[in-house]
Amino acid sequence: MSFDKLLLALVFIPLGTALVAVMLPPARRRWAVLLGSLAWPCFLVPLSIAVAREQTLTLVFGGWSPPLGIGWRLDALALVVLWVHALVGIAALPGAWQRFKPEETESGPFWSLWLILATGVNLATLAADLFNLYVALELTTLAAVALIATDDGIAALSAAMRYLLLAVLGSLMYVLGVGLVYAQTGSLAMHQPGLVELNNVALVLMLTGLMVKAAIFPLHVWLPHAYSNAPGPVAAIMSAVVGKVALVALWRIWFETAVDPPTLLTNLLGLIGAGAIVYGALAAYLQPRLKMVIAYSSISQFGFLLLLLPLACQQAFQGAGFHLLAHGLAKAAMFLAAANIVTVLGSDSIRHLPGLDKRMPLEAFTLALAGVTLIGLPPSGGFTGKWMLLSAAWETGGWFWLVLIVLSGLMSAAYVFRILALTCFHPARRAVHHLHPKPPAITSLAALMLALLAVVIGLYPHPVLDLLGSGVLMDGGVRLQSGVPGAGP
Repeated sequence: MSFDKLLLALVFIPLGTALVAVMLPPARRRWAVLLGSLAWPCFLVPLSIAVAREQTLTLVFGGWSPPLGIGWRLDALALVVLWVHALVGIAALPGAWQRFKPEETESGPFWSLWLILATGVNLATLAADLFNLYVALELTTLAAVALIATDDGIAALSAAMRYLLLAVLGSLMYVLGVGLVYAQTGSLAMHQPGLVELNNVALVLMLTGLMVKAAIFPLHVWLPHAYSNAPGPVAAIMSAVVGKVALVALWRIWFETAVDPPTLLTNLLGLIGAGAIVYGALAAYLQPRLKMVIAYSSISQFGFLLLLLPLACQQAFQGAGFHLLAHGLAKAAMFLAAANIVTVLGSDSIRHLPGLDKRMPLEAFTLALAGVTLIGLPPSGGFTGKWMLLSAAWETGGWFWLVLIVLSGLMSAAYVFRILALTCFHPARRAVHHLHPKPPAITSLAALMLALLAVVIGLYPHPVLDLLGSGVLMDGGVRLQSGVPGAGP
């Protein structure tokens, strides 16, 4: 099978399966979704080998090259996002399988929406022009909103509506920027030097719209309620990839399309990332619910990914890309473990956590192991990503960013150790009766495997780092340097 067909399979297998699932009876619907969800990740293996060899794979539809035609592009960064999506999607399936049974009425739309979300994420990752990126992000957003609303209760519906309204605002700002670009240049193609030159108004509009969709502080207000009220498998996939595809799109526009953005804007975005790191960690520490702790932690961790903009060197790109991978795996593991805890205890209030290590040892271990990655303790993947960012800050003379990254580890440790202290060392630890039945062991093992994988990639980081090193965002626009002094704020 040619690489063009493999790229097409990444999008059209989940899309086709979603359409087929609508027409199937409920008892067979989940099996079709299972086959569709397991099929497209199989194509990532040959595509990974090809990207490692050729660095970039492209697909042009109808023989019309951009800017006239539609093109897709797979590089190292896109490959990392797709692998996170595949691994988390497979790990979340057992929980979704248990949560949405055929006899339940809400299970009908869930499975098709699950695959439509996968289609949107994959399409946004591969999109090579600004407008098709917009279409893919809209498809992802609408599917995510509907999936949040599949949970019972007014809280989930309210969270979904808040997400929808803010996402529409972000979409409006992004598409206005796209319109300005097209009016000025007559082209919307990315990845091609000189085809698109952004003016500052269009750049700010597009970046702001993407920051809303990625829930970057202070435009994050939809994220905590959406993540904490969504079904566990949905929260896992959203925290792992849905916000990150918008953030990766922001990276691409900044480094591959923008030409010499103002230094003031660069430092401002870096300071916004710093604010996200501090605010998210403090808010996570103060939350009374486990899922809210995990949700606010995502806001803090997203701030690290924004530090790539002011650091702007190869090591920073490798570190940010690796952190994206490690964070996606660890955060999805925590949400899946939290979903099991809610199933058994009936609540995710941290007041119910004392003694969890005795009652649900796999979930407690998963939270601890994923927390190691979020803190950035060696030998986890979180340590590797933060170490690369630290090295980039040292080499570029960004002393403010260096101190911030060091302190962020301590702030992350505060909310992680708070949860672990309640879970394992609280004086009130005792067996609690009247628990709900435990979910199948495979749901606990799936979450644990993601947390373990987030640590294992830190033990063997070189394949991913080498891949990211060969695929640095240098095709146009702002070039990533090997190390230029003076990158501080």
